[in-house]
Amino acid sequence: MNAQKNFLIFGGIGGIGGALADILAAQGHHVTVTTSKPEKFQQTTLARQQVLTVDVRDHQSIRDAVAVAGAQGLHGMAYCVGTIDIKPLARTTAEDLRTALEINTIGAFIAIQSAAPILAQHQGAIVLFSSVAASRGFSNHSAIGTAKAAVEGLTRSIAAELAPKVRVNAIAPSLTDTPLAESMTKNPKMAESIGAMHPLPRLGHALEMAKAAAFLLSDDATWMTGEILHIDGGRSSVEKNR
Repeated sequence: MNAQKNFLIFGGIGGIGGALADILAAQGHHVTVTTSKPEKFQQTTLARQQVLTVDVRDHQSIRDAVAVAGAQGLHGMAYCVGTIDIKPLARTTAEDLRTALEINTIGAFIAIQSAAPILAQHQGAIVLFSSVAASRGFSNHSAIGTAKAAVEGLTRSIAAELAPKVRVNAIAPSLTDTPLAESMTKNPKMAESIGAMHPLPRLGHALEMAKAAAFLLSDDATWMTGEILHIDGGRSSVEKNR
């Protein structure tokens, strides 16, 4: 990606989204990021970052962010907002499921619906985030597994509809060491135990997910659309050696 382009990252302050913003800005692009908690934003040396306050459950705030970020055109968008709500089925409420769908899936849908006409003018690209829980059945993952499976369906459906003008792909990580996952990773023994479940026995890193997202947004991926890229230490496809 040599010429400067305009990118919008929902959830672009910390974790994977923040790492992606840093990569794109370091490449010389203009990056607009959104956050629901602007008080946590610390200005970096990457002066091209523009920060907007967005609650993805407020659909108009999503549309407004797209309008601001796309005022001078939009070449790529990543939806990095997500939830991790892990609890037994008996304790999972309909509201838990609605929240998971609203934040992970419906927010992404509204963002795509709003940005698609602008992206289509620039042969743009979209990256969404699924999870290994969408393709493997895990106990206590009924809400998030459902929501992320819907993200994968959305990825393929929208990729078909927007081709050839807009590419749409998704990344499906396993547990990644980010602020979102802190409740599961802050205990070193728990983090080590979860990491050991993978054929490549560790947790994911935000930077490796961000590098993959940057690739999918780049001109090096112009013949990829409708793909779910599994970056999960083999968790979704390889049996761990006993």
